[in-house]
Amino acid sequence: MLIGDSNVSFGFQSELIEQAYGIPVVNMGLHGGLGNAFHEEMAKINVHEGDIYVICHHTFADSGKIDDTELAWITLENHFDLWNLPSAQDIPGMAKALPSYMKKAFVLWAKDIINPESIENAANAEAATCYSRSAFNQYGDDVFPRENGTFTFTAQSVPEMNDTCIDRLNRLNTYLTEHGAIMVVAGYPIGKGEFPPPEEEYVQFQQELSSRLDCPVISDYRDYFFDYEYFYNTELHLTNDGARLRTEQLIEDLENVIAPAD
Repeated sequence: MLIGDSNVSFGFQSELIEQAYGIPVVNMGLHGGLGNAFHEEMAKINVHEGDIYVICHHTFADSGKIDDTELAWITLENHFDLWNLPSAQDIPGMAKALPSYMKKAFVLWAKDIINPESIENAANAEAATCYSRSAFNQYGDDVFPRENGTFTFTAQSVPEMNDTCIDRLNRLNTYLTEHGAIMVVAGYPIGKGEFPPPEEEYVQFQQELSSRLDCPVISDYRDYFFDYEYFYNTELHLTNDGARLRTEQLIEDLENVIAPAD
């Protein structure tokens, strides 16, 4: 189970992991506006003994709240079994966002606007983007053609961390462990070019993160430095080639957690 925001959905080719280890892979990456806590709550759904949860946050200093509460309504909609994912502190913001969400949903319903079923054969395929439903495969990977990186870096920084996020991750690790699952933390894509901080700062960050988390940090964050050309349209979205490189690195990182397939 790959857990995180869109750096996860735009950052992996799950089939390669499945082939390497002979186990099914699910990419649960969703929009960053939902927040780390929302993604972590998703990880608690249908936990089975032997499951492996790979947390790929790019920040460890969140407040625990949903940033985009209208997006939360779009995500949940009539999936009532997911309505327990937001926390109590999200309720006021979601209540405020409900009228706007309902208005937009009604307009889309009235115009009979839906996402195309597939990029290849939909009548309006030319309207499909990397954010269309059709851009995602059965694993949850975004497979929209992303050959050329267009994002321009202007600044970069080492992730921050706070007690709110660290304590919540440790509670998640306890929950998963009690259900027979394994939780690990892996790297996120970092641009390699003009603006990244010195590597020593990432080493210090990783050492502090490892000391504060109860679960293993399996990645060396320096291994997740990718040239700017591999970033598609944000500092966290990789091109198809970038996603392949990152997947290959994660496969290597997972060798101490999972036995390779014969």
